[in-house]
Amino acid sequence: MGNAGENVKTVRKRRGLSQRELAAASGVSLSTIRKLEQGDREGARLETLRMLAAALRVPTMRLAAGPHEEDPSTATVDQWTEVRNAIERPPLTVWADDEPPTVAGVRNATQEISPLFSGDEYGALSVLLPRLLQEADALGPEGRAIRVRLLQLAGWLMVQTRQFSAAETALERALDDAADRMEAAATVNTQCWLLLRQGELSRAYDLAVKWADETEPKISRATPAELSTWGWMLLRVSAAAVRNSQPGDAADALRFAKAAAVALGREFSPENDFLRTFGPTTVALKRAENASVADRPDVVLRLAEAIPAKGLKPTSNNRNRHLLDVADAYAKTGQYAEAFGKLGQINNDSPEWLPNQRYARVILGRVIKGRRTLTAEMRAMADVVGLPF
Repeated sequence: MGNAGENVKTVRKRRGLSQRELAAASGVSLSTIRKLEQGDREGARLETLRMLAAALRVPTMRLAAGPHEEDPSTATVDQWTEVRNAIERPPLTVWADDEPPTVAGVRNATQEISPLFSGDEYGALSVLLPRLLQEADALGPEGRAIRVRLLQLAGWLMVQTRQFSAAETALERALDDAADRMEAAATVNTQCWLLLRQGELSRAYDLAVKWADETEPKISRATPAELSTWGWMLLRVSAAAVRNSQPGDAADALRFAKAAAVALGREFSPENDFLRTFGPTTVALKRAENASVADRPDVVLRLAEAIPAKGLKPTSNNRNRHLLDVADAYAKTGQYAEAFGKLGQINNDSPEWLPNQRYARVILGRVIKGRRTLTAEMRAMADVVGLPF
């Protein structure tokens, strides 16, 4: 965020605030504000800008000079080279060693590897997915539906691992091939998440609002799939709004999402798609996430007590994200042992997912900062999440 510090300084002066007064109003330390205004990029984290924007009464992206993103590690880039090639390069048309792929064969293979996505088994996916993407491309028009599904999953995986360019390509291809509004909305859901992870909050908000309007059903006769699709668009609206210092819009969208969840009455996954699982529990998880973004750790912990997270699968991304929010709330309230315990729980359940979470590094950094000495387990966890000393 090249000019974020200059933007903060300009708006602060227009508000007639000193650096010390802005620190008191925002909760951001005086030293961080000073470093930020002096051009220190380390101070320009999206969370920091959100806190400053709330105090200065401007949208977060007014302060940010551009998208906030953190490049994946060299190891991550190397691991996914073949997947990126399969997404971005022209399809293979010659099958010298084998019989040409068939729709039935690729469909069956896709079903077989689907649990690897929901289970965050990155090692296996990095080996199996490239060939499957190439085979789906080679199917031509008959393989459209399978190709869309694989590109949706591949795009989601690239977002997870912060390979945003490849994610954009995969999701754009899936959207181009979508046959109907519901299939397209499943792709747009992940596109909104991609924009959120890139820090493109206004674009994420506008896209989610557009698709929430387009997919809004008549609740009295809506199908479960329609309620799930609309509900997720509303959750994306809420997520973008709360991050861009629009709490009223965030609350309104969350209220409509709750109405959809109540009408649904349970957690539902259209076509057994774990990425679109929606219902009362999902809304409750996102309500806690919004409280975390708004820096209300007390609310996060209170809401978490009523969320049946134990009933969710250990590899559920919603569940893992929720546990990170809980860990962060513990760390912010000085309950460092509890915070570290949550990180350990996630690592035990989803060891290939946690290292890709920048949020985990932020939380562990808080834990370490609050401790006089570090245990061997904490040092090991720092290696897991890539936190430098």
